[in-house]
Amino acid sequence: MANFNKKDRALIEGKAALIVIDIQASTFVDQSAVRVIDHMQGYADRMALAKVAIDAARENDIPVIFIQEIHRANLIDFGRELDGDEDVHCLDSNPNTALAVEQLGIRDDDYVIQKRRYSAFYGTDLEILLKGLKAETLILVGGLTDVCVHYTFVDAHQGDYFCRVIEDCVAGSGQEAHDSALKAVEYLQTGAVRTLDETVTAMKNAG
Repeated sequence: MANFNKKDRALIEGKAALIVIDIQASTFVDQSAVRVIDHMQGYADRMALAKVAIDAARENDIPVIFIQEIHRANLIDFGRELDGDEDVHCLDSNPNTALAVEQLGIRDDDYVIQKRRYSAFYGTDLEILLKGLKAETLILVGGLTDVCVHYTFVDAHQGDYFCRVIEDCVAGSGQEAHDSALKAVEYLQTGAVRTLDETVTAMKNAG
């Protein structure tokens, strides 16, 4: 059913924040053919490209928030997460669970949110931080498109944020899953899926 009442929206409405989801050291270290979590072809290249969005955000005074998935080494906080296709991952005892500091240019004064679940909102203080920043538009990069990016987008949507996903800078567990997730978020907010070039342009115009 077509929505004849929807409004045209700018890429950035009000103040923006860039949310960098789960781009961690393992992304660039573990290039195994078989991983504990499947990655689509070109995954690491897409994650590296997020640095362009990060740099553009910094240049235009848009806050950057890094999300880190991390689990206790005794596995106590995995819950139902291991009931599906994913094996044990992101343990706090593994140095590759650290954020990709060098590749993304993370600074000591950056905002970092640790999470135990897929959504960056679930059981974290992200909402408090966003309210303090007075953010209205959340721009998402990172992975997986079909898991943590998708669920974070949905929670943000339900919290009445304008949500955007930079298509060039997200990647899924597989191409089909990636494409389906982008289609799903576009269903929730028309114009949610954007290119890196147009997002960088919007950041400059908002700055």
